[in-house]
Amino acid sequence: MFDFVRRHNRIFQGALLVLIVPSFVAFGIQGYDSFSDEKQEVAKVNGRSISKTELDAALRSQLERLQTQMPGMDPKLLDSPELRARALDALVRERLMFDAAVGLHLLPTDERLDRLFKTDPQFAALRNADGSLKRELLQARGLTSEQFAAQLRQELAMRQVTSGVTDTSFGAQTVASRAVDAFFQQREIQFARFDTSAELAKVQVSDAELQAYYDDPAHQARLMSPESADIEYLVLDLPAVARSVTVTDDELRSYYKENQARYSTPEERRASHILIKAEAGAGAEARTQARQRAEALLAELRKNPASFAELARKQSEDPGSATRGGDLDWFARGAMVKPFEDAVFALKKGELSAVVESDFGYHVIELTDLRGGGQRSFEAVRTEIEAEVRQQLAQRRFVELAEQFTNLVEQEDSLKPVAERLKLELGQASAVSRQVRPDAKGPLAEQKLIDLVFAASTLDGKRNSEPLDLGGNRMAAVHVLTHRPAAKRALAEAREQVRQQVAQAKATQAARQLGESRLAQWKSKPQEAAAALSAAVVVSRQQARELPQALVDAALRAPIVEGGSWVGVDLGQAGYAVVRMNKVLPAAAEITRDAARVRAQYTQLWAAAEAQAYEAALKQRFKVSVKPLAAAAPESDR
Repeated sequence: MFDFVRRHNRIFQGALLVLIVPSFVAFGIQGYDSFSDEKQEVAKVNGRSISKTELDAALRSQLERLQTQMPGMDPKLLDSPELRARALDALVRERLMFDAAVGLHLLPTDERLDRLFKTDPQFAALRNADGSLKRELLQARGLTSEQFAAQLRQELAMRQVTSGVTDTSFGAQTVASRAVDAFFQQREIQFARFDTSAELAKVQVSDAELQAYYDDPAHQARLMSPESADIEYLVLDLPAVARSVTVTDDELRSYYKENQARYSTPEERRASHILIKAEAGAGAEARTQARQRAEALLAELRKNPASFAELARKQSEDPGSATRGGDLDWFARGAMVKPFEDAVFALKKGELSAVVESDFGYHVIELTDLRGGGQRSFEAVRTEIEAEVRQQLAQRRFVELAEQFTNLVEQEDSLKPVAERLKLELGQASAVSRQVRPDAKGPLAEQKLIDLVFAASTLDGKRNSEPLDLGGNRMAAVHVLTHRPAAKRALAEAREQVRQQVAQAKATQAARQLGESRLAQWKSKPQEAAAALSAAVVVSRQQARELPQALVDAALRAPIVEGGSWVGVDLGQAGYAVVRMNKVLPAAAEITRDAARVRAQYTQLWAAAEAQAYEAALKQRFKVSVKPLAAAAPESDR
């Protein structure tokens, strides 16, 4: 019910969120003055430039962080104009907040900075027990203590710029209640739809109308056949290189001997024990008594080995295993203390040990099972070894072949001799367009390769394209065999498409005209609408009842008139609707039960709006200007 409010609340709060070690601030208080690349200015704050170099660095940092959070995400999906715009907005805001903090004398003193670090819970992970800074954590982040202090001072100052607005904002209860009530109110409506689909069967399309639509410049884009090309392409990657690598049997056996440990399974054992505790610091008498108890249990078990689990549950002082009849599950060497481990690995399955002394006390042990410890034969792992060796050799060979690939692609007039020389498979594709097809696979799914196909040098030169680095040890080149520029299709070819478009437009117009005439009729004679209108239904911003959003929005905007009001709704190509708004109802019970929380959310949104207004005023005061991002793409995009 509160999804809308929550969703927008998070957006506004996200705009105000200030991290202690922010994404883009990596150069301390003086860092803002250290960049002066005026030639590639993307924004200016308070007379100082933000350079394209700064933006590219911030964007790379953001992309790396997102890729760390989402390892499987395609980097191309992350590198978008929207992400670049957000990165620039963040840089501008940080510069603005910092300059405002300096101008308002909000930089905290050393004493306040030290007090905050030692008392604020959010820094607990960075503090030692004595309150000092954990320098090893800063070193892992590539920061010195001085840089951290500078960043913290800067962030606290920047936070104070807006906190004076956000922390003191309030929403008057009367205003908040009215806004919340208006937002969550419900309306009872009836409606009639006049669908385009119902009018399509009645529509007749003449040849003259087809010709007129075809000749209209406004429709030319719909009638164009897309630009396309038939191509050959060549890919050099590790799998292709690996196929050309020859590996001898002697090399494989040598690799097997050098890595024998990898092809053996460690021996694991499963044991049960009964522990009689005797800590290392216990006195001699206490330890003697503990040993005597263990010896007595061992004697009892030798007479009746099947009673081990029962005795362990009753007598063992190891709380972790006693309830399981002493079972310790599977373990390998190195998992237990040495005396215990030595005893276990000396036993045979089903055998009882003598009493074993350890730092924990005295143990009686039974070996219940064992597994592993075998060596996989060369024949069993030959295929696995060959794949590994080929991969390693291919890694080395790829560097050599990449240089040859580049030289040959640039020297030859086609890709065929390159494929023959390097023993690569020559691929072909027909009707390649400027956008990657949804079903494309392999290199044809790479937009960078598609862009290369339609580069002017590739199309005009009738030669191989320049070599393209696809990343991940992959290189590619293309050769255009046939290029077909975009062209307007003949009317005969596009006739069915044109007919459908004209019919759709005429049916939509007919539905609209019918709906408008009914609206006028029912406004003057409401009683005639009874049979045509739907049953009454209650709608709200939270409950659209699967109705078109335009219809619901129109109903919620309809004037409140005694006896009901009428509105017409244009549903676009879907047709038209007539809505009768019968009455306004209060918010649903679940809303009113939680009215206090909703009003609190309203106050938060109001505070966010005030902060945005204050930030807008600061932008005017500090003369913020931002250049269009069309010229601010990262270097890798050019």
